[in-house]
Amino acid sequence: MREEMAQREAAELLRGQRKPRSPHGWGLLVALWLLAFYEPVVTEGHLRRKNLEFIFIRFSAWEFAGCDKLWAGLVTTLCHHVRQHFGALPLSVFHVLGSRPRFASGFSQREWILKKGTCLRLWGLLLVLGVGIGILLVALLVPGIKDHHALKVVGSAVASLSGSSLVLGALSILKNFVVSEKKKIERLTNSERFAGQLGFMSKIRGEVEVLVDFLAFMEVFERRRLRVVLEITGLDLCYPEKVAGVFNAMATLLSDANAPFIFLLAVDPSVIVPCLEQAGCMKGLADNGYLYLNRAVSLPFSIPETGSRSRLRSVEAAIQTREDLLYRIIAGNVAKSRGAAATAPGWREADSEAVAWIHEAFRCLHDGSDVLSRYLPDNGASVRRIVNTVPITLRLLLHRSGGAAIPSPRAAAAWVVLADRWPCRLSWTLQCLEDAGQSVPAPADPSGKSLWSIFRENAGELSALRRPLGKVLSLDGDPELFQAFLARDFPFSAGEAREFLGVTVNLDHSIRHQMGLLRGLDRL
Repeated sequence: MREEMAQREAAELLRGQRKPRSPHGWGLLVALWLLAFYEPVVTEGHLRRKNLEFIFIRFSAWEFAGCDKLWAGLVTTLCHHVRQHFGALPLSVFHVLGSRPRFASGFSQREWILKKGTCLRLWGLLLVLGVGIGILLVALLVPGIKDHHALKVVGSAVASLSGSSLVLGALSILKNFVVSEKKKIERLTNSERFAGQLGFMSKIRGEVEVLVDFLAFMEVFERRRLRVVLEITGLDLCYPEKVAGVFNAMATLLSDANAPFIFLLAVDPSVIVPCLEQAGCMKGLADNGYLYLNRAVSLPFSIPETGSRSRLRSVEAAIQTREDLLYRIIAGNVAKSRGAAATAPGWREADSEAVAWIHEAFRCLHDGSDVLSRYLPDNGASVRRIVNTVPITLRLLLHRSGGAAIPSPRAAAAWVVLADRWPCRLSWTLQCLEDAGQSVPAPADPSGKSLWSIFRENAGELSALRRPLGKVLSLDGDPELFQAFLARDFPFSAGEAREFLGVTVNLDHSIRHQMGLLRGLDRL
């Protein structure tokens, strides 16, 4: 979007259009002069302008999840950032003296029209003030008139009335300068007396309308279109009522057809839809959450499946956050350069071995030619989870080995990916393996059997239990990829699974316990 801004700006300048201006520096004085004495006009030339500026605002719903009115947090964030972008003084003056742009009649290109009424009132007040001060001075200084008390009273009254009007205007600007829109809305939401009244939302709406009018004024002043882009994230971490409140706030802000707002709503529909359907205030509106989303979202964009290069970049970014590994490498190099490697304790040697294994595992994950990289998830959070789990798994393997042979770093990384991508199917396979070893009479040692053959033998029973295990099954990825993973690319044996099970930290063992109970009940 920033590239689009720059390209449009350059194209407008090449067309010979006037250069945009900013309400900062000398531009601030010009803006204040126009705010006070001129009325903006939307001309045909302004409507033909292609250059625009995006004002980006990030709103994390999770940061406001603790407050009673999450939607008020959205509105206050909007007001705060707009005030911060343009400055407090222009917005304060607009509250008192500004006016919304009106459309030009005909093809006139005049963008500013003098406010004759404002000018006449101002000159009238100044004239009356001058007359009042003149009368007062005459009554005080001219000999022979000093004793006329009535003349002093008239002069004082005229000067006071005209001067007070000017002072009240200045105080209004000062009040809006000190008390921001954010503080006004926070004060309204904190007032229990006012929050219960029907005019509460209309009061908030009034503040938003002033903000919209101010943005329309600044469009004409800056000679470009303005769009406020609100990026809303973290909504799928909030309670249902809070989620519904944010959607109501969006509807309020977008109720004006000319509102210069663009909402980028980054959510997981599988989480948001049940929230909308459960919210009490949305009954009748969002009984079907998907239908409500279709009405509320004007441009749906579901992120496509991540390509191999994007997945590898995600792995690289996650690996770079492992500062502990980078620090250990640097510290090890410093120790070697000082000749301290020969006298290093045994734990340092073990630690350096663990770091080498971890880097080998990361190399396999990041190698585009390795088949393991094809099984990495699209979700960045899942990638970070895998990258954080691999070092723990390898350290535990090395600690438990006691010098015995252990699986390779590549196999350990593959096991972590397997547990992250298919927790339900892997838990079922491990539970079946455990139950087979506990059966009477004792069967032959199944250590040589592959995990895929064990899963295939018991897949029918898992299918019969898919109703009580429905939520757990929804955690799994593509079942065809699971088959390709275990049957072709990484054919783990039952013996390897038992070895890995003791160091598997990214698999919820309560899933396996639940499956054991269901299998036992089913066989009673």
